[in-house]
Amino acid sequence: MSPGNSAVTVKDLRRTFGDFVAVDDVSLTVKGGEIFGFLGPNGAGKSTTIRMLCGLLMPSGGSGTVGGFDIITESESIKKIIGYMSQKFSLYDDLTVEENITFFGGVYNVPKARRAERKEWALEMSGLKDNRRTLTRTLAGGFKQRLALGCAILHEPSIIFLDEPTSGVDPISRRNFWHLINEMAASGTTVFVTTHYMDEADYCDRLALIYRGKLIAEGTPTVLRKEYMPRDVLEVDVDKVVDAMDLLAGIGMEAAIFGSTLHVTVEDAETGISHVGELLRKSGIVVKRVEKIVPSLEDVFVTLIEVA
Repeated sequence: MSPGNSAVTVKDLRRTFGDFVAVDDVSLTVKGGEIFGFLGPNGAGKSTTIRMLCGLLMPSGGSGTVGGFDIITESESIKKIIGYMSQKFSLYDDLTVEENITFFGGVYNVPKARRAERKEWALEMSGLKDNRRTLTRTLAGGFKQRLALGCAILHEPSIIFLDEPTSGVDPISRRNFWHLINEMAASGTTVFVTTHYMDEADYCDRLALIYRGKLIAEGTPTVLRKEYMPRDVLEVDVDKVVDAMDLLAGIGMEAAIFGSTLHVTVEDAETGISHVGELLRKSGIVVKRVEKIVPSLEDVFVTLIEVA
């Protein structure tokens, strides 16, 4: 897939299950060679969308193409050019590491002449060269994650779909995994990744935020912060974070805990800093610091779903 060309195009994509609308008229375009993040809470419609794009689930309405193939009439052709990694890692726990790689090499029709080479590549990439005969179920989450990725791209697909690939693994494994994703994108692979971790959004070239089946924003991380966050965000460092949040929320202010501090959304930072500080001090809360910060994408998302 040439950089800049459309790898994925979707128009008014829709999926219903009885009366429940899981995906509600979603339209988007993913360019070749980019990392496209599909962000939203659990149950927002991310996995349903990705399964339709991979040819695993028939849409109830709308249209789309993946790698130039129609998602409704050419789903079998799509399966041949993509890699797909589900949040369950799609591995067989009762097989060894090497047996899993061999199995998926056959599933993806890796040419016999290249299977041995690709197997060694997957073992090297996953850090499991010395554990090739280890049962997969005994692997730590981070190793199992890397093995699943290796199996999904044995056939060197031009487009790869990763559905919640970092769910359930430790922060270090998550960071290392994103390093692998960046390497793939740098080599020209298009990466479509779903996640509910808002801190992972900055790893992406472009993002689409989905909530209750609807797209509520799309753009680069910078654009989302600038265009979809009209108000200012304050970081508030206090001795009693929960009490401070309850106090501010009780008078209608938007406040949420971020680590050991609060993020408070205000109309204007200059007046907000003094107002928030004064309110908290009058209630006996020790205020260590109140300052304006660049909003996180989680701040943006919370603001957007309030009006969605």
